[in-house]
Amino acid sequence: MPAPGSAGAPASVRTAFVTGARLAGWAERFGSSHGGYRLQDGDDGLRLLAGDGTEALLQPPWPADGRPGRGAGALERLAALASQPRRLGLLLVRRGGYGIGVASEGTLLASKAGSRYVQSRTAAGGQSQQRFARRRSNQADALVVAVAEQARLVFAGHAFEYVVPGGDRALADLVLEEPPLRDYARLPRLAYLDVAEPRAAVLKKAAADACSVRITVTDA
Repeated sequence: MPAPGSAGAPASVRTAFVTGARLAGWAERFGSSHGGYRLQDGDDGLRLLAGDGTEALLQPPWPADGRPGRGAGALERLAALASQPRRLGLLLVRRGGYGIGVASEGTLLASKAGSRYVQSRTAAGGQSQQRFARRRSNQADALVVAVAEQARLVFAGHAFEYVVPGGDRALADLVLEEPPLRDYARLPRLAYLDVAEPRAAVLKKAAADACSVRITVTDA
């Protein structure tokens, strides 16, 4: 088996979220650790190509939408864009619960987290499996309806520009298709957040991450 870092070994990939205010410092530390870097601006984001072969892809939390960040260089402009106080609606849902929030500058302005339960899949067969599947489907339907209503209540009275889905992609999409969220479903959707069961602490971190630069580091 190849040693880590040798030819044929899978590259290590990790993701971090860094606020616009901290981006310059993060880039400086990245360069110090990896033999410096050069910038490469592309359609998918800003790349930092390090001297040792490590790459970091920096992606803004939202599109410029006619309000680009200002600065002397690409990194400074990205940091300025990420620092803009735009408002987001967060919709996080998994089988075990949900988290709904409105965020700006990484802070929740309104939020609600709660628990619902949808049974896990089973390997049982025959009529027992069919009854289980119907019960699980009913539980999932009830979860979708309940989360949509909670989202309507949290979102009401808070204007925001984007929706940030997270958790279970399929469940989040189903929630946004519910009639109470028809108007919100028309808003642009930002990058999906892969989160654990959406408890209050998870929702708080998701609000900060959604307003930060997403950094994907691929080791040499």
